[in-house]
Amino acid sequence: MSSRLALFGRVLALSLVLGAASAEAATPAETMISDNIRTGLQILGDRQASAADRAARFNTFLLGVTDLKRVSKFVLGRYDAQATPAERDAFAAAFQRYAVSVYQSYLGKYSGQTLTVTGSQHVAAGDDVVNANLIDPASNSRPLELSFRVNSSGAAPVIVDFSVGGIWLALEERDQFTAFLGQNGGSIPALIDHLDAIRAKLSTAG
Repeated sequence: MSSRLALFGRVLALSLVLGAASAEAATPAETMISDNIRTGLQILGDRQASAADRAARFNTFLLGVTDLKRVSKFVLGRYDAQATPAERDAFAAAFQRYAVSVYQSYLGKYSGQTLTVTGSQHVAAGDDVVNANLIDPASNSRPLELSFRVNSSGAAPVIVDFSVGGIWLALEERDQFTAFLGQNGGSIPALIDHLDAIRAKLSTAG
């Protein structure tokens, strides 16, 4: 009897350990963010490379982990339906240039910090929000709270939005861009010029 109880105890302990490991296992969206954001921070923090080389590598990296064309349609809001195909394509290209500069500006400030994924929420099929903290190992300052919206309905998971301290970038951009278009007769070319001007300022600041 005692041997059977001992065996049962070992089986139960093993099942609890396996169950705990399963419960703590990172989701595919969490793994995607953990691996890729760390890669992006490493690129931006590589001081052995020139600024131009870092920018080029970060551009290639970001285009591989985001769906900026999809985001460009979202941020146009109701004006997307009014745009011609040529205007949509031109805006998508301008928005891509702009978004790379914005992400580089945000993340470049924290390139020496450590990213820790803290959990995620499953919003819908193929749609997850992954939460993370950026921690500066050299200070006792409060971690910066980030969230990433990950869409995994395609061949590979991609980032479609990014939040800092609870403010979602794509949502804020949609509000700003539609307000700009409302004040400028719905002109997509005017918005493109506006984005290029912002991007130029970010590049100069960097």
